[in-house]
Amino acid sequence: MTCGTPYTMKGLVTRRMGGAKRNPSLPVQRFITLRMKHTMTNYRRNRLPGGTYFFTVAIAERHLDILAQHIQHLKTALRDEHQRAPFVNLALVVLPDHLHAIWRLPHEDSDYSNRWRRIKAGFSRALHFGERVSTSRITKGERGIWQRRFWEHTVRDEQDLQHHLDYIHFNPVKHNLVSRVSDWPHSTFHEYVRRGLYPPDWGGCDDILDKDYGE
Repeated sequence: MTCGTPYTMKGLVTRRMGGAKRNPSLPVQRFITLRMKHTMTNYRRNRLPGGTYFFTVAIAERHLDILAQHIQHLKTALRDEHQRAPFVNLALVVLPDHLHAIWRLPHEDSDYSNRWRRIKAGFSRALHFGERVSTSRITKGERGIWQRRFWEHTVRDEQDLQHHLDYIHFNPVKHNLVSRVSDWPHSTFHEYVRRGLYPPDWGGCDDILDKDYGE
């Protein structure tokens, strides 16, 4: 499989990311390595105002199909939060038990944690089934749908962005939900195809799964 796409990400990144100077003509290249490898329990949040971030957000019961089954509730929660506290959603894929997203936050804004907290709460309020809830969650008045924590990675530059875009859009194939990237409906891949940033038959690349994405 060919790594990356034959296109550039010109116009997609419009400000500095992680201190890297913008270069809109940079061709899509292989991303070599990620220097941030932490577990979900000891991960220290990086907060860069106006930064671009990759997220992995998962439900507590990873064997259940909750997110894709209730995709409209999730879309509503995302839309409501976007109206409340705007952000640019550069990419999104929703799988049965987790999702990946790339956001760009407004200038002088680094508060992605409260955005995700409200999105999770809005989605949970829309569901009416009785999931398993731990004693500690009951004590705190929480439901048990989502994992409390999420994975965050600050995107450093356009190569880093391209690698995470590829990973997001290839994810349904990685998890054997479909055989082709284009067959999964809950993905921004289709929008990228319409914009000419991916060919319709794009199939990922050989080293796309070599990094740590918080799954």
